[in-house]
Amino acid sequence: QVQLEESGGGLVQAGGSLRLSCAASGTIFSINDMGWYRRAPGKRHELVASITRAGRSNYADSAKGRFTITRDNAKNTVHLQMNSLKPEDTAVYYCRAPGPEYDYWGQGTQVTVSS
Repeated sequence: QVQLEESGGGLVQAGGSLRLSCAASGTIFSINDMGWYRRAPGKRHELVASITRAGRSNYADSAKGRFTITRDNAKNTVHLQMNSLKPEDTAVYYCRAPGPEYDYWGQGTQVTVSS
């Protein structure tokens, strides 16, 4: 089992920045991909950014140029630096570790961007 715990959400004005963190614990040696997903009110979960253990990253078009995902394998953490935030970035952000035989999710952290 793997537990994921997010932190760093909050309320910020448009144009501001936030840094989300995800700490993984448990049987983490099997985890390759980790990512940040979000769910806005009335919408489905969507990928924001993901990163492999080797450091290859992938971004949603809406995140490119504004968000940066990083990973520290030694500390079992994944971070999402979000700059130039927009009201449409308002959502609950989840840390996720998807795999062929598992699918771990954190409980989520609220990000609210005011205009």
